[in-house]
Amino acid sequence: MSPRPIPPTSQALCLATTRRGFLVSTGALAAAGALAACAPGSSGGSGSPGSAPMEVTTDIASLPEQTLVVWDQEVRGGQNEQMERLNAAFMTTYPNITIERNSQSFDDLQTTLRLALTGDDAPDVVEANNSRSTMGQFVAAGQLVALDPWIEAYGWHSSYSPSILSYSSYSEDGRVFGEGRLWGLPQVGESVGIYYSASRLAELGMDLPVTWEDFTEGLRTIKDAGKTPLMLGNVEKWPALHVFGPVQGAHVDPRTIRALGFGNAGASWSTPENLAAAAEIQAWATSGYFNEGFNGVDYDTVWQDFSTGTGVYLIAGSWLAPDLEAVMGEDVRFMLPPKAQGMSTVATTGGTGLPFAITSAAKDKNVAAAYINFITNADAMKALAQTGNVPVNDTASFTTEATSVVNDVMTAFEEVTTSGDVLPYLDYATPTFDQVMGDALQMLLDNRSTPQEFLDSLEAAYTEFTGA
Repeated sequence: MSPRPIPPTSQALCLATTRRGFLVSTGALAAAGALAACAPGSSGGSGSPGSAPMEVTTDIASLPEQTLVVWDQEVRGGQNEQMERLNAAFMTTYPNITIERNSQSFDDLQTTLRLALTGDDAPDVVEANNSRSTMGQFVAAGQLVALDPWIEAYGWHSSYSPSILSYSSYSEDGRVFGEGRLWGLPQVGESVGIYYSASRLAELGMDLPVTWEDFTEGLRTIKDAGKTPLMLGNVEKWPALHVFGPVQGAHVDPRTIRALGFGNAGASWSTPENLAAAAEIQAWATSGYFNEGFNGVDYDTVWQDFSTGTGVYLIAGSWLAPDLEAVMGEDVRFMLPPKAQGMSTVATTGGTGLPFAITSAAKDKNVAAAYINFITNADAMKALAQTGNVPVNDTASFTTEATSVVNDVMTAFEEVTTSGDVLPYLDYATPTFDQVMGDALQMLLDNRSTPQEFLDSLEAAYTEFTGA
């Protein structure tokens, strides 16, 4: 079964050819809108409608010497390695361009980037979370440059699937998410799944779960054996969203989750299916399936504890694979959340890593575009695979028969994007939903709210934003 992505961008529909497993029909209404966007007179370029189009050049080797300031959040082992390798290669290819890199953790970047974009020393290229709370607000404030002028020049319409481009697409006012102009390009594909220690399962005499029900029943078995079933560090609040995503995917139709996740009107949090998901994750907490004090422990500490022997399962993103493998070797493995009974496909949170975007303050936007192309082209995908990351494009070509967690995450991403359902990160929904849901999940997991109260708080924020 093909995935049902959110509507592709109008630009992508104008330019793209169908790619396996991604482009699906969105109906006559969407087609009409796409054709209108392609019609003569529709706005183009990187400025406001009616402004002069960007003069595009891909020949940056002959430009004067200059410095390109790049801010990213690729701080962990394999993530940092691929950036260092690609940046060095870029400066070798273009000795007239010096990259000044500022790399920060995800949380630090979310804080500092907002201030930087309003200052006199704003970076040229930034890795911006594509949620409404970050990229959506930057777009609305005119702090980013649309990448549309370079799409055809660099062939991004053929290397990226329309559904992947839609994850970085907004209307010019930032109100509509999933279509409009393109504001960033990601390097990596992401899927949230279940890391496990093969030896720890073997010690318990347990096999890999085949269904979601097998997995949840196994949590009790692990707990009864005196072990910690699930590791979670949630002081930052967002990690619990990654755990809730697969739980929700085991109960709720993927189309509903996509509508909720992208802040589109017409769906509701107040459903029996969402209530069942909320009740299940709360039961995990009240049953003691998580490590002690999980809401007060940070994310990095807990996955590192898992790598050194604590806990049996870790529900987390594919980006942790290189760092876990560095410590655990072949003992660490990764699997998608198994399909729940009654659900037609495997479904889990995922999509893309944070996309790279050009700021409005960029000194030479053609240089910035050339850099983004360099770190996302076919050669860059090879560098990503070699450093244990999941290339967002042509992932299947990098999978092997080898037994390794890196191969596991690549295979998982290929599977969920071709025969499963990719669910959006739930913090995408509104400009404040990261805090709303982060707070609500902490209260739910601490047993300070009921599942219905949890849903009521999410429904209130969602309907206030959508006007439903």
